Amino acid sequence: MAGERMHHAWLLTGRRGVGKANFAFAAARELVGAGRGKENHPDIHLLTYGPKDEKEDRKRFDGKPFELARSIRIAQIRAMQVRLTTRPTMGSKRAIIIDPADDLERNAANALLKSLEEPPEGTYFLLVAHNPARLLPTIRSRCRVVRFPPVPDQDIDRFLQERAPDSDQPTREAAISAAGGSPGSALSFVEMDLANVTLTMREIIEQGDGDFSRRGKLAGLIGARPDRERIQAVLDLARSAVADMVSALPNPRAAIDAHVELVQLSSEQPTYNYDPGLLTMEIGTLLVQASTASETADA
Repeated sequence: MAGERMHHAWLLTGRRGVGKANFAFAAARELVGAGRGKENHPDIHLLTYGPKDEKEDRKRFDGKPFELARSIRIAQIRAMQVRLTTRPTMGSKRAIIIDPADDLERNAANALLKSLEEPPEGTYFLLVAHNPARLLPTIRSRCRVVRFPPVPDQDIDRFLQERAPDSDQPTREAAISAAGGSPGSALSFVEMDLANVTLTMREIIEQGDGDFSRRGKLAGLIGARPDRERIQAVLDLARSAVADMVSALPNPRAAIDAHVELVQLSSEQPTYNYDPGLLTMEIGTLLVQASTASETADA
């Protein structure tokens, strides 16, 4: 901002929960001269998940709980572009925050590209992306990238003690290990009481599950109908549990293959219509697959 000409599009990348969205709003407020308050500003526009359909939209209008869509849709981009045909309300600048930009529908991404190619004067885009590889290369090429590194474990521990003061040390340690440098993820794991889920996953990897008892225990801990946020957290935990143990295993190939499949499930889960119960069992099966890495490979 101190330079003569500031780039109009910024891609904020890093793990989910490291503070990208908070940074985007703070930067947007500086851009439009709104100071550090928390109130809404007419020249800061957020595009995120909207209601799933018209029925859910009516619930939102009535002030009732409503189900969110699994992507950011082209209608939202079109509505934003209509706004861009007018001048900012309170000054010479406006900020558009898209969170998460990696969940744009293909048509929505193509429509956004046109605005990035020819941005109106005084308009700045802040794209939050947990997985930037899912964005169109042409979108990435028009953005300056700001990478958010993982947060050190000791800082996350202090954060958890402040935000979850009732959590004990073993719970915090399990959450920190699984979060991979993300304070937001660590807090979610603590709030969802997933410490026992983590321990059961490690049991499966270390000891296997020939009689399905540990998978049954895991399914019970996760819940019969976990919501999207909980199942995403469970997938993150499973990926972390496998990754943490790969280097110590005599036959890591099976664990690596299981980790690859967990990564794919994690990327598909937000937009695919997976049955939560079946997905939970698939996670357990992949952990069992990883457990075969504890067996010495044949010569």
